[in-house]
Amino acid sequence: MTTSNASLANRTVSRIGYGALQLERLHDRRGDAVALLRRAVELGVDHVDTAEFYGYGFANDVIREALRPEDGVLVVTKVGADPDPGGPLPLRLAQRPEQLRASVEDNLRSLGTDQLSVVNLRRLDSGPGLRPDGDQVVDLDDQLAVMTALRDEGKIGAIGLSSVTLDGLRRALPADIACVQNAYSLVSRDDEDLLRLCAAEGIAWVPFFPLGGAFPGMPKATDEPAVHAVAESLGVTPAQVGLAWLLHHAPHVLLIPGTADTAHLEANIAAGEITLDAATLATLDAIESRSNEVPID
Repeated sequence: MTTSNASLANRTVSRIGYGALQLERLHDRRGDAVALLRRAVELGVDHVDTAEFYGYGFANDVIREALRPEDGVLVVTKVGADPDPGGPLPLRLAQRPEQLRASVEDNLRSLGTDQLSVVNLRRLDSGPGLRPDGDQVVDLDDQLAVMTALRDEGKIGAIGLSSVTLDGLRRALPADIACVQNAYSLVSRDDEDLLRLCAAEGIAWVPFFPLGGAFPGMPKATDEPAVHAVAESLGVTPAQVGLAWLLHHAPHVLLIPGTADTAHLEANIAAGEITLDAATLATLDAIESRSNEVPID
């Protein structure tokens, strides 16, 4: 069994958590959203990843309702973007230090807590998605200064980084980084050096888009013939193979797959039970890694 546990912000958590982005698909079925999170807890999930801009606060609101202190769930949120209901995208960049502070306050309110256990600073330095311009081009040191101040004030417990470069993480190490969230999957492994640095420094590696394919033009693990062949031989789904590969690849990898469907939730967590032998891993490792740089205009 590969699920086991790993360390995140001085807590031991199950290696398969839950990413709350997809909860917004249940916006008109709030009861189902709450039930989905309760089912995740029943299945052993004790690490939930969220953001204020997920469903314009809906995900945080559901988390506040569904999770109880006795569940012992580590809730990780992120700052660097805010909800933008009237905009072309559901979010707007919020990279400036005063915006980061305001976003922390927003998350404290919507999650109904006095301290955010872990807050990821969502940079825009790497991976697919938006790039900053104008006053949203902010030096990492200025951002870390306000994040460290918020930690000193007790408003956040630990600091993570997202969409960061190898050089950026090196610069940030003195701030005591708990985790790194970058786009990373079997078919997009450009960040191997970053993953190794995290391992050496005891930093959790929490890949988003763990199967690739989130934007048009991004490679998808589930499109690979080798992944399908392994899935067929093991009697599992290609998506489960992609998740299992990540768990086997390094012991400090934590997964936060998201879904709005209970059956998919159960399948994602069951991926932790899949054993990949050396020959199978070699087959999967031989899949070509392609860039996931797909900027959005």
